[in-house]
Amino acid sequence: MPTIAEVFANMSAKMIETPDRVAGINAVYQFVITGDAGAEYYVNLKDGAKEVAQGSFAGANCTVTMSTEDFLAIIDGSLNAQMAFLQGKVKIAGDMGLAMKLGKILG
Repeated sequence: MPTIAEVFANMSAKMIETPDRVAGINAVYQFVITGDAGAEYYVNLKDGAKEVAQGSFAGANCTVTMSTEDFLAIIDGSLNAQMAFLQGKVKIAGDMGLAMKLGKILG
């Protein structure tokens, strides 16, 4: 199973390799991954940027909070992201419309 850092590094590489997957998204996503192996990362897609970095971004448009275990389960496909949201395992703050586009970023 990959680490949180590996997942975000891979996410960055995928966005560079296939920029069409995030075309049209003009926002910043903040990920707050909780637990012992948790961390904060942001994905900046504003004005054509494709930046993935550890830390927080002031004024993020959509903040996604979940446990390390649930995040990795969503990434490996063993947990459906929509079901996790409905079960309260994933918390979304900010623009819910952007939350619907998370599959393009996480996929």
